[in-house]
Amino acid sequence: MSTPITMDLRVGNKYRIGRKIGSGSFGDIYLGTNIISGEEIAIKLESVKAKHPQLEYEARVYKSLAGGVGIPFVRWFGTECDYNAMVLDLLGPSLEDLFNFCNRKFTLKTVLLLADQLISRIEYIHAKSFIHRDIKPDNFLMGIGKRGNQVNVIDFGLAKKYRDPKTHFHIPYRENKNLTGTARYASINTHLGVEQSRRDDMESLGYVMLYFCRGSLPWQGLKAATKKQKYDRIMERKMTTPVESLCRGFPAEFTVYLNYARSLRFDDKPDYSYLRKIFRDLFVREGFQYDYVFDWTVYKYQKNQQAACSQQAIEEEEKPGRIRTVNATNNLTSLKPPKATNPNLAKTSYVYSSVPQIQRQYYPGMEDMRDAKKMTGNNADKNKTIIWGMNDFQLFFCSGVRLVWD
Repeated sequence: MSTPITMDLRVGNKYRIGRKIGSGSFGDIYLGTNIISGEEIAIKLESVKAKHPQLEYEARVYKSLAGGVGIPFVRWFGTECDYNAMVLDLLGPSLEDLFNFCNRKFTLKTVLLLADQLISRIEYIHAKSFIHRDIKPDNFLMGIGKRGNQVNVIDFGLAKKYRDPKTHFHIPYRENKNLTGTARYASINTHLGVEQSRRDDMESLGYVMLYFCRGSLPWQGLKAATKKQKYDRIMERKMTTPVESLCRGFPAEFTVYLNYARSLRFDDKPDYSYLRKIFRDLFVREGFQYDYVFDWTVYKYQKNQQAACSQQAIEEEEKPGRIRTVNATNNLTSLKPPKATNPNLAKTSYVYSSVPQIQRQYYPGMEDMRDAKKMTGNNADKNKTIIWGMNDFQLFFCSGVRLVWD
């Protein structure tokens, strides 16, 4: 969007536009404030002169999906001055942002915690007769506050109805379609020009999970003279890389998942419960706890502990009459904070009191909590699960934009 936005602009009579916090392919995202309640929200703007306006369509999709867990609520949509505007819930960083924050590797525990929610989000979208068609880490955002451990889905500009909501009559099979979505995570059938359906969202999710496990996918970084040639190279690499090779070094469940997704027929309904179960069973076998302690939570805790100890060492060195020693700072390397895959929840009260950036809170009653008992064998309702959340991330809603933290 080329025209600058004045900070005095208001939308919907009660939302004031603040600073720009992101840019998407179809518009810009601004931090906004409800001038009545003071609540911060996100405002997505699109020029009314846009060649291919899509914000109104996206707002209608959000309305169709309203009420689902992990679906941002649209507070208002309309036109102000020269812009179409959509006011949404303010969300936290994307999974791509958090992946970069964690040095581009997630532990198996974090991948499985995410997989459980991601499958449920896609299942809900499909149940509402839509397919997303752009499943990628950038389009999944963590919540903020009490919902800091909830995965949210955004960017429905490319979403499409795959069936009639009333009759459930499926759209017809077609070919010679242009690639819609992001090539890195696109299904093989999408590359081949086949009309997308539920199976393609599920296959894309498989690539997202392997991306998190591996750190990258074999078809990243391919060079070509044109976009079409690059897409063709990605398709060729994707088709010639055996699933077993792609999943080598990781539990067999990832191979099972991807083979299953690729085996689905055009109008097949994926067995979401089966896919969740294979990952939940793996979660239990690995001995993980359903405590919602993600890699980024532990990593942030470690960084804060090191920073606190470093500051303490500096203060000690600066005391009058103190003889400066080399060991005062070298001893910092011997710190051993809790491991990301097996956090010591017995020390949660210490963590809470010593590191303000990690707060203790109770996980809200969402559908994933109902399965915590199955996962751990504990009474999840009676003994509320303690989780850690972050206050000091720049918690902004963004669409296809990578945020940068200090």
